Amino acid sequence: MDSFNFNTTPGIRFGNHSFLDNLEEIRKCLGDRILFITDKGIINLGLANNAISSLEDASELVVIFDEVEPDPSLSTLEKAIAIGQSSKCTGVIGYGGGSSMDVAKLTSLILGSSENLDSVWGVGAACGPRLPLVLVPTTAGTGSEVTPVSIITVGENEKRGVSSSIILPDLAILDPLLTIGLPQKITAATGVDAMVHAIEAYSSKNKNNNPISRMYAIEALKLLIGSIDKAVFHGDNEKARANMLKGSMFAGIAFANSPVAAVHALAYPIGGIFHIPHGLSNALILPYVLRFNQLDQKAAHAYADLCDYIWPLEDPKKGIQYKSSFFIEKLAELSERLGLEARLRDVGIPKESCEKMAKESMKQTRLLVNNPRCITEKDSLDIYLAAW
Repeated sequence: MDSFNFNTTPGIRFGNHSFLDNLEEIRKCLGDRILFITDKGIINLGLANNAISSLEDASELVVIFDEVEPDPSLSTLEKAIAIGQSSKCTGVIGYGGGSSMDVAKLTSLILGSSENLDSVWGVGAACGPRLPLVLVPTTAGTGSEVTPVSIITVGENEKRGVSSSIILPDLAILDPLLTIGLPQKITAATGVDAMVHAIEAYSSKNKNNNPISRMYAIEALKLLIGSIDKAVFHGDNEKARANMLKGSMFAGIAFANSPVAAVHALAYPIGGIFHIPHGLSNALILPYVLRFNQLDQKAAHAYADLCDYIWPLEDPKKGIQYKSSFFIEKLAELSERLGLEARLRDVGIPKESCEKMAKESMKQTRLLVNNPRCITEKDSLDIYLAAW
């Protein structure tokens, strides 16, 4: 028998107005001095007004840190930690996209444990404990509210991660209404990001790839692919928004236990060097990595399996390679239909940068080891050139 481990966020609260409906539980979890981590866009749009005012009415102190940027930097994380320390906060909320939740995770870890940041990077290096932590996603993509991963940009363009079950939050609060105002392109890119999580979790070479994760990955793709067109082109459709948020969470649960691989490894230099949003970076490189992986029989079987669940063919006699190719091409068509750029050149990346990105991608060893097919620096360069 194969053995595996499975962990996820212990408390998940899903539904319209779920923050206010669970306010007392949130307050009890976090204590009386709360650090509220978000970004200026959330504050300026007023998406956090009700949450902040309700917390202020019920708590001794709510400190707002709204300086989180896309692909958050180490200096931003250090600022959040310093504010939490000076305010003697008893709990942390991450409210927003993946960036805000990533900063909140590591802030709660360092505030609770006083660990040195340099000692926690990598897989299983954090010791803990952390402060109580609540995460509230406002996009349907990262699944960060149910994952033990935080990604921070160190230096100019290096993405560095912490992976530890210690930074899973105590509560994840998912309110589909918070995603209603997302622009079409962000909805599309974050939705494809969630699909990548599910696909890579299902096909991961990681020894902890397990039947529970695969089940969540399949259900995630059903929800995401079945709802993304409506969510993008009819953004006020509450059912589509709810399905996208649920699908993103399911995909997060899947890859939290069966980790992602080369799509993410090759996407990180695109975001780190050229500041392309993470979801779009994944969408740009996705079909090219899958075509590379397809030459591995296990990967081809995995993609063919997913094709049977998501886009079943009328002719059941079609073989593994045909099904896996069909699956990959349908994903490429989906991205283009949703209005996402299809090539690296379309987002202003020069061809001569492919070599630099290939070198940078090789630093993502914690991800590359999970890929179904071994990728060398030359392979990575060939993939970037194909995507260019």
